[in-house]
Amino acid sequence: MRSNSAPSSPPERSRCPPRTGLVAHGWCPGLVLADQARRVAYELLQAVSRDDGYANLVLPRLLDSAALTGRDAGLATELGYGTLRASGVLDEILSRCATRPLDDIELGVLDLLRLGSYQLLKTRIPPHAAVATTVSLARTVGHARSAGFINAILRKVASRDFDGWGEQIGAGASELGRLALRFSHPGWIVAAFEQALGGPSGSSVAELADLLEADDARPDTHLVAWPGRCDPAELVEQSDGEAGPYSPFAVRMAGGRPADIAAVREHRAGVQDEGSQLCAWALTRFPDAVPEGNADGIAAVPRWLDLCAGPGGKAALLAALAAEAGAELVANELHPHRAELIAAAVAGWPVEIRIGDGRTLIDHAGFDRILLDAPCTGLGALRRRPEARWRKSPADLQELVRLQADLLDAAAGLLRVGGVLAYVTCSPHPAETTAQVSAVLKRHPALELVPAGAAFGSIPRSEAAGLAEAVQLWPHRHGTDAMFFAAFRRNR
Repeated sequence: MRSNSAPSSPPERSRCPPRTGLVAHGWCPGLVLADQARRVAYELLQAVSRDDGYANLVLPRLLDSAALTGRDAGLATELGYGTLRASGVLDEILSRCATRPLDDIELGVLDLLRLGSYQLLKTRIPPHAAVATTVSLARTVGHARSAGFINAILRKVASRDFDGWGEQIGAGASELGRLALRFSHPGWIVAAFEQALGGPSGSSVAELADLLEADDARPDTHLVAWPGRCDPAELVEQSDGEAGPYSPFAVRMAGGRPADIAAVREHRAGVQDEGSQLCAWALTRFPDAVPEGNADGIAAVPRWLDLCAGPGGKAALLAALAAEAGAELVANELHPHRAELIAAAVAGWPVEIRIGDGRTLIDHAGFDRILLDAPCTGLGALRRRPEARWRKSPADLQELVRLQADLLDAAAGLLRVGGVLAYVTCSPHPAETTAQVSAVLKRHPALELVPAGAAFGSIPRSEAAGLAEAVQLWPHRHGTDAMFFAAFRRNR
């Protein structure tokens, strides 16, 4: 199956940008911009595979260094992000074409093979161009001795299309296994998604395929217009985007750079998935259960806590909403460098930032609203983090589940009578969502689960499977990350 996202022919030749970044590292003048885009994509792959970098942080710097914009930046992004998303399946294909184990291939050469294979199998770039430009790039980046090897391997890759390779690799695989190959996801993640959708009896194969397809596509950029600082209509106009369908603060834009938007540069708006916005907003929408001023309940000045606040996206929206509600916000973060990110995100709002382990936080006054955006596997945001799906493993779950449980226990102890605790994960994995909810209710009889749907407004098909009181958002249903939200109220 070939993608329609990449152009079939390169842009026109252009003069080289100033001798900074990629050019300063030996990139010859007069390069075709499409070759610059491939070089940027390759540098991105190297930053991820060699340096354990994060693609969403590395790519903007590379694009700026190469002075790529518009269509050329789009090509670099498509090739880099696309190769990262598909890398696990590409490696399966390459292992059948290479004459030696992939572990014995130099990492730089392997990234070139991945980049060339992606162009061959997942774009409309002609096969001869995909092979030739990859071999040329190999010579440019110091792998001239491997050019013949790369050429031979890519010609073997080109002998089948993506579906043909999938049929060969997936021969005898289960239905879930074939979906994992088709949409470039590890099998264990596909199984977790199926379970979160309701299991074999609660979801169709067609819906699971829809989810995986949405998760494998490049998402729109979501912006947030911070209340009191920016009107969403102004942000729509500046970004040439559209108002989000669910969050009153959201704007969705299909292309362009957020840094070019005046409201973002002026710190009146930010970049935040609409699902994340909804989770922060929903916490503030539950009705108060105790009369204001009650010594055992809501204080005259409500106190809110973001227990695991880094890097500060939800804290910024909560800070804006707290300013409107006359509430005080405390943002807690374990790591000092992430606390610095929070400080930058909430600049201009009166937020108290604390640095410490949320499991041992002590506050005798207690809080009326607590957001626990818990550390998790991040399986719900794989579409925005193209390298993440191949870095995760089932072994990551055990430690995270214990940490989530400990943080829930700590949050329960910090909650005032009548207060609301929101448990949020950017993962739909049942071990991190519905199982945690069931377990904390058994450990803390003073907590009751509160139906959360009304706090999210009119969002269709958002109930969590097996736990109708909780909310589960999905890329294929809502166009958001797969955010999970459950609310608890302390009743004594």
